[in-house]
Amino acid sequence: MARIVRFHEFGGPEVLQIDDVPVGEPGAGEVRVRVGAFGLNRVETLYRSGQFGPVTFPARIGYEMAGTVDAVGTGVTQWRAGDRVAALFGQSMEDYGTHGEQVLYPADLLVPVPRSITLEQAAASWMQYGTAYALVEVAHISAGQFVVINAASSSVGLAAIQIALREGAVPIAITRGRDKASALAELGATHVIVSDEEDVPARIMAITNGQGAQVAFDAVGGEPLSALLTAMAPQGIVIIYGMLAGYQCTLALPPLMLANLTLRGFSADLLVRDAASRHRLADYVGSGLADGTLIPVIDRCFSLDDIVEAHRHLESNRQIGKIVVTV
Repeated sequence: MARIVRFHEFGGPEVLQIDDVPVGEPGAGEVRVRVGAFGLNRVETLYRSGQFGPVTFPARIGYEMAGTVDAVGTGVTQWRAGDRVAALFGQSMEDYGTHGEQVLYPADLLVPVPRSITLEQAAASWMQYGTAYALVEVAHISAGQFVVINAASSSVGLAAIQIALREGAVPIAITRGRDKASALAELGATHVIVSDEEDVPARIMAITNGQGAQVAFDAVGGEPLSALLTAMAPQGIVIIYGMLAGYQCTLALPPLMLANLTLRGFSADLLVRDAASRHRLADYVGSGLADGTLIPVIDRCFSLDDIVEAHRHLESNRQIGKIVVTV
């Protein structure tokens, strides 16, 4: 038996509880992992509240974790007991929810944890760096390019800042409130725009000397997206990976057409479905974690027993970086 986070009805953080659940032996192609830590992700709040559709109760939850292999199933040759591993994302939480003391997971969707980092750091890495890796795999950013990153204080936003810097690009961070601006500058953003106080397109144009940004990594969507298009350089690309400002927007087509812009929707699980792109992602992020060019930012650690409080903190929007739960 293992202590596993589950919910028996939809609702707020208070519906989460820790149940004793038999985990069983790994099946063919699976590994059993003793979890050391897991990160929280906003999609889990949507899943828990019923916005992902029906689930079978009681339901497991969780996209991320890092820990130590304690058993392998038939056909698994790349892992053995004692290996430190982290989970790649995109699996069904109902089938492979990761929040608990012990989990089963597909062997092909695990990556090694570098010796130079802790399991807590590993648990705070793969979802955010894997998502922000779109800047490399999709946008093909290069040295000297201006990269606009909104929702910049999120774990993905901070990962995008670090990846932009690693590639020699110039990250322009956007945050809603002044209270997070100084922290973003300290964490590597070359420029910081406070959207509640400033005209975002005008500031982008001023920072880029009137040429506009070559890349935008957009977690906000909604109506602000239309304004963002007016601050893009010719043949720029806007990658939309979130909808914090709403599911719909009214687009002004002239900026899109006249500047020959690319508007690209992006879901990070695309990168793990294909073996070739999955290996490129693993090599890029793994090497960055090992050499210290990618350093996960942890906002706060909670214990497993405090899972409800951890989810409340996630929904408070006060965090800068990743919320991690230690097991």
